[in-house]
Amino acid sequence: MKTSFFKYQGAGNDFILIDHTTSPLKDIDNELVAQLCHRRFGIGADGLMFITKHDDYDFEMHYFNADGKLGSMCGNGGRCIVAFAKHLGIINKETNFLAVDGPHYARISESGDWVDLQMIDVDTITNDGEAFILNTGSPHYVAMQNDLKDFDVFTAGKKIRYNDIYSEKGINVNFVEDKGDHLFVRTYERGVEDETYACGTGVTAVAMAMAKYKNKTGHIVTAIKVLGGDIKIEFDYDGNHFTNVFLCGPAKLVFEGKTD
Repeated sequence: MKTSFFKYQGAGNDFILIDHTTSPLKDIDNELVAQLCHRRFGIGADGLMFITKHDDYDFEMHYFNADGKLGSMCGNGGRCIVAFAKHLGIINKETNFLAVDGPHYARISESGDWVDLQMIDVDTITNDGEAFILNTGSPHYVAMQNDLKDFDVFTAGKKIRYNDIYSEKGINVNFVEDKGDHLFVRTYERGVEDETYACGTGVTAVAMAMAKYKNKTGHIVTAIKVLGGDIKIEFDYDGNHFTNVFLCGPAKLVFEGKTD
């Protein structure tokens, strides 16, 4: 029996989505998930998601990394699954859904291809040398880097991700260059084990780290450019706590099909 799937992308961060609202989500074949995400022998994606029913929320999001393993929160994946839920007729303009890091609110454009996703509040940012460490639903390392366009993100990111401090649990590694009117960000993602075109929890972490670095407080709106396009981050920051955090950007259906 063939399974229907949908391919979505959010600023170049691409995902396979499968509707599992009509039956319970049972044991997952992690090798099959990895195969479907493989860019040579499968559909190709940064991750795979199942959407399921939930008694207390509009739906529940289950995210798997490209390596087939259950992942932590994926921000761009969250935005894409909201667009998918609208496509399926589960939601209309707003939603409250459940993800691995807890409940999320989101609003979606009438066209269904732009999603503002509320992320978790953040209270703690630490340092590793000059880099910032924080968790925005997934753990992130944020380092400033000049000439980022020509920087070897893969080699540098992999070295940090697998060093003695982070290798056991892994960490996503973000490099940021301040361009004045926007931040340019490139990310090495654990679970994908490569640079991706965008990382939603990553750009959220970068915006927060840079607000702390610049001692900016109040309602902050940050324009972000990634390899896959433009993203906007909004939050309130009082010098200690980041609240009312929104990850805003495109979420577009690429194609749909069936797979064995």
